[in-house]
Formats: sequence, C-alpha cells, structure tokens
Amino acid sequence: MTSSHLAAELLTIVRDFPDFPKPGIIFKDISPLMRNPIFFQKVIAEMALAAQKSNATQIIGIESRGFLFGVPLALHLGLPFVTARKKGKLPGPVLSESYALEYGSDSLEIQADALPAGSRSFVVDDVMATGGTAAAIANIVERSHGDLAGFCFLIELGFLNGRTNLLNSRPGCSVYSTVVL
Repeated sequence: MTSSHLAAELLTIVRDFPDFPKPGIIFKDISPLMRNPIFFQKVIAEMALAAQKSNATQIIGIESRGFLFGVPLALHLGLPFVTARKKGKLPGPVLSESYALEYGSDSLEIQADALPAGSRSFVVDDVMATGGTAAAIANIVERSHGDLAGFCFLIELGFLNGRTNLLNSRPGCSVYSTVVL
C-alpha cells in the first residue's frame, strides 16, 4: 500500500543507533522525521489511507512513540484518539494485558470506558518487532467487545516475523507498515 518513494525517503531520514538502549539492540531514531513537517505530513496521509480502508472509528496509540503518530492521524481523520499506556499510568477502571518481551514482560492498559462496544479500533505504533505489544492491545480491544480494524506501523522489522504472528492470531486483520526492514 505504501509508495516505494515514501519508504525510500523514510529510510534516508530515520537513523540507527546500535547498542541502544542495551547491547544488541539497534534503536530506530525517528526524531529527524518529527523535525521534518512536510515529510511527517506525507507519512500521516499515507497512514490515513490505511485507517480509512479499515473503516476505523477510533485510533489507539501505543505508549509512547505510537502517540506521535496516533494523535495526528486521529486529528487528520476526525476520529477519537485512545491511549494505550504502561501499567499504572491511567486513572479509573482500566483493561490490562501483559505481554512478553525479549528480556522480560510488561503490561499495557486502556481506560475501560474508552472502548465502546462495536467501535473499530485502528492500532498505531512506531516500530513493530515481534508483534507482541500490538497483540496485547488487540486482546484488550476484543475483551471490550470492540472490533479490531487493523494495525499500522511506521517501521516493521520483518526479520522478527511480527506481521506473521499478528496475522496468525487474527486472520483477516490488516497490517500496514510504511517501511519493512
């Protein structure tokens, strides 16, 4: 779905920082993208096409860099924005889901009243590795009796099979990535 020109341009903007935050990790620095408003608008417009195609009724951004794409995407589309935050960061009743990381586990939460029954949630994050974080949010959406409209990522680390993992657990769901590495 993404244009090869947009993906190629993105690869010239995003920087790699090896061994950050720990040895063996290559951190994808999206800061230069945030400082380029014209290109950032192109990225959001491309993500918006995927969200519209999925008939999303709301956007969920995953803490914290998913907020950077989810908020402008929601504004662009005139849709509500829902935050998926780390455990203990949201007030009131929350729906929580734990998930495995390469080096342990973590939990994400969404306020219980943010996911009305029948809503179609489009989940947004900056990078997809194994798909575990996105799957955790999908589990929350499904427990709330909402529908999962799809997933959207700026960067997909294809060699970690996150797309396959998500599609195997949620057949028929769309997964969009601006660029796959």
